[in-house]
Amino acid sequence: METRVAVMGIIVSHMESVEALNAVLHGYGSYIVGRMGIPYRSKGIHIISIAIDAPQDVISALAGKVGALEGVSVKTAYSNVITHEA
Repeated sequence: METRVAVMGIIVSHMESVEALNAVLHGYGSYIVGRMGIPYRSKGIHIISIAIDAPQDVISALAGKVGALEGVSVKTAYSNVITHEA
């Protein structure tokens, strides 16, 4: 199996989507290396960054599910760090 290290930047502007977002992220918890959330109260948004080490298709699936949530946007940056595991 080949995994890649990536960072996802998530901006939540629709607070009603937070519970669904957390459920999606929990489902991918075994791949998530770290997570940081910053509430930007004066703008009414939350900024979340996720470090992930997973196969390419898993990263894409997670980004797709997150981006499909109402009022949630996501961008993914991939590193050149690729690991080959048996």
